Formats: sequence, C-alpha cells, structure tokens
Amino acid sequence: MMEIKNLAGISSDALFAAFSDAFADYEITLAQQEFQKMLIRRGFDAALSFGAFDNGRLVSFTCNGIGNFNGLATAYDTGTGTLKEYRGQGLASQVFKESIPFLREAGIRQYLLEVLQHNDPAVSVYRKMGFTVSREFSYFVATSETLLLKEKQLPEGYSLKPVSLEDVSDPQAMCDFSPSWQNSFEAIKREPEDFRFIGVQYRNRMVGYGIVEPASGDITQLAVHPDHRRRGLGTAILREIAFLNRHTGIKAINAETSCRAMEAFFISNGLPIKGKQFEMIRKL
Repeated sequence: MMEIKNLAGISSDALFAAFSDAFADYEITLAQQEFQKMLIRRGFDAALSFGAFDNGRLVSFTCNGIGNFNGLATAYDTGTGTLKEYRGQGLASQVFKESIPFLREAGIRQYLLEVLQHNDPAVSVYRKMGFTVSREFSYFVATSETLLLKEKQLPEGYSLKPVSLEDVSDPQAMCDFSPSWQNSFEAIKREPEDFRFIGVQYRNRMVGYGIVEPASGDITQLAVHPDHRRRGLGTAILREIAFLNRHTGIKAINAETSCRAMEAFFISNGLPIKGKQFEMIRKL
C-alpha cells in the first residue's frame, strides 16, 4: 500500500539508505556524514519534507530546506529521489503536489530548486508543474593538483588574512550576483564552524574575500571589489582556499552564467566548467 506523508518519523539512517539507493547510479555519491552536513547547510526540515512509502518503505522523497530567499519564505529542494524500481510511476510529482497544501499552511510563499540543464526529462516535468527558470548557473570542478595558481606577491598595501563570518557578511559592493540557496549567508550561518573565511584588506578596508568548506572542497563564495580587480587578489584568495582544502577535489558550484568575469577567472586558474544548471522557482 502506497502512502504519502512527511518525513518527521523517519530515522536519519533510513533516510540516508533511501537517498543512497535512489542515487546509486549517479556518478557522485555522498557518505552519510556528508549527507547530514548537506541537509543541515540547506536547512532541511523533516516535518515539511515528504515521501512515498510502500508498505512502510521509503521509495520516493523530497527533502525540503526551509528559509528565506529574496525576502520570501521559501522551500528549497535539497534532494528529490526515487528508487530505481519505482521510477516511471510519477511518484516524485505526486509527492510534490500533495506537499503543497502543507507548505502553504506553514507560510511558504515559493518553491525553489536547481536542476542540471542537460536533464531534459526533469526540466520538462518541472515546467509542466509550473516552475520557471530564474537564473542559469555554471559549476566548476577540479582536483587540487590540476589548479593553475600563479605564485604572485600581492601589490603593496594589500594583505591577506583569516577573517570571521561577521567581517564578510555584508559584501554587496564586491559581488556581481546574489549567491544561490546553498551558498547564501543564511546557509553558512547554520554551521559556520565548517567554513573558513579569507579576506584581503587595503588601507584597513576589506576589498576581497573567499569562503570555503574545507571538508568538501566547496568554494562557497569568492569576490573582489571592482575597483581592485586584475591585481591578483582573486588568485591569492583561491591559492589560500586550495591550501585550506582537505578534500581531494575542489569545486565552485552555482556561479551565474551571465558573470563572464567569474567564468574566465576560474578557467584561467585550472577550474574548468563541469556543467550547468537552471535555478527554477514556482510561486505557491
């Protein structure tokens, strides 16, 4: 018997087992600790996440993160999956549709997700469900060994040093685009101890910064003030990020495709484009 309900009653072990089974044929897999970290960072709320259970077994699910995005209470698709033997039955769409009244009742105003651009079937399904593309993202992936970081002294007057989250939490003048859900300051603040913060100062004013999650190799944010670009500051920050990284790989996920300067910067430093995603939104 198939039943759709929230995930509040499922153990973390059972949820991870279902996630692992659903994504077993994907090229990237997560260990259980990485999975738990991902859920925390993205604001996972079990009571507002839903799944289809076949005789008590979780066979299709959507893990929702809950927070604010562009000033609106938002649900974010942290992970949607269906076990292989249950695919083709429309379970993911059914789970989503049956969750909407509960999300609305909780005050959620919009639903946000990201999907690989080459995943045509998924993009088509989301469009039919009322989602529209809000932004396009590129993601960049490399190993630490393949980075091409030039050794170069910072210009006179500039200094690079560790800083705190508070030092970089208001960087609008430095950024060319707003971070995606998983890279936002709201996400970082959920477990700030997992991140390292690097700043570049000039005359006692911060003019560049980088944020990295060393355990995953994830470059969460990197920005330099427009007045101080093309002076090697970004490369110096990236070099420090590579030094702090404890993962075998290094990645920058969800840089806006329209930001050609960011794309050229990563490619020139040995971080090639691995793929592209759509950010999609549906008002609730």
